[in-house]
Amino acid sequence: MRINFSNSRRLSTLVASLTGKPNMASLLHLRDRYNGRQQLLLALAGLVIVVLIWWGLAEMLSIERPVIDYNTHLPSMLDQEKDDFAINLDSILQVDSINLANATEFEKIYPLLPPPNEVLQAFPLLQRDDQLAKNTWISVWRNLQGYFWAVFLAIFIGFPIGLLPILRGLFSKQVDALRYLPLTAVTGLFILWFGVGDSMKIAFLAFGILVYLLPVVIQRIKEVEDVYLTTVFTLGATNWQMIKSVYFPAVLSKLMDDIRVLTAISWTYIIIAELLNREGGVGAMIWLNGKYGKVDKVFAWLLVIILVGFLQDRLFVYLDKRLFPHKYYKTVFTGLKEVRYGFWMMLGSVMLFLLLSSIFPNWAQPLQSLLYITVITGLIAVIYGEIRFQRSYIS
Repeated sequence: MRINFSNSRRLSTLVASLTGKPNMASLLHLRDRYNGRQQLLLALAGLVIVVLIWWGLAEMLSIERPVIDYNTHLPSMLDQEKDDFAINLDSILQVDSINLANATEFEKIYPLLPPPNEVLQAFPLLQRDDQLAKNTWISVWRNLQGYFWAVFLAIFIGFPIGLLPILRGLFSKQVDALRYLPLTAVTGLFILWFGVGDSMKIAFLAFGILVYLLPVVIQRIKEVEDVYLTTVFTLGATNWQMIKSVYFPAVLSKLMDDIRVLTAISWTYIIIAELLNREGGVGAMIWLNGKYGKVDKVFAWLLVIILVGFLQDRLFVYLDKRLFPHKYYKTVFTGLKEVRYGFWMMLGSVMLFLLLSSIFPNWAQPLQSLLYITVITGLIAVIYGEIRFQRSYIS
């Protein structure tokens, strides 16, 4: 008997049915089963499922509280004897107990987990009471400063260790061991070294990112393929040209993905740092609202962190596509050069501002005006290049 199969999927199905083994080939076909639109619909459906589960858990954990008027004017011991005070206090408690037992009206409260609608209704309160935009920007700016110092130190320290075998042999094991350091246990040391101001929070965040990023930089240097190094060496490149044309692009293009992964960790550490003296920021607002039992506002602030983290992740994806287009496009499109120049101008000006203002604090104010000018100029270059790129990409 001759069997004609039209594709490998039908063949794998028959083999699985004859042998009794699971159809492992189907897992290969499932990898690219859904297109972009279907994935978006599935993501929306998953979001709806999560919200429904959240709503159900909130209702399960809710309690009914009687609506009565409690006597909030307690007797004072200053104007009566001790025995009379105890009698009056017992009388008030007895009346409250009777009112509680005879209550006919009840209200539902959510002491542990607020439903999604209450969390959404808390956002106007965040803007009115907690200065939503201001405190969010405080945490974002601290986060960016911590990122700058972590990336700067990781490259400054990691490249010599990764490039020179003697330094790699001396310090690579110690650098790897830093990842096991419990960072929350060293907050006291950072308070001792930097005080309780912004410098402590930024230093703590930078250190928290650095202990993970530094070993990654060293590893990325090891992963640079020898074929590229041999090629530029054959062409007569010097050591500096080899670092500039091979090591830097190769390491930084992969480092962008590692920085994306560390975004969530950075928000964890900045919230911990902001809990220490509570001088503004998302962490301080979460602590204050949790202290007074405003669970709906706490969850609203947590959603703010998730939203900001998601936007940061999308920004890193966009930066990766524009700064390292060779990872995504096989053709050189017009406009990408202007986009790269604009982004490097903005990133470089921010890094230079942070570096100089930390060394020369008196320069911070005049440098700030120059920073605004360069950032706006870089943004204009990015917009112009992006318009040219989109036209070239579509055509």
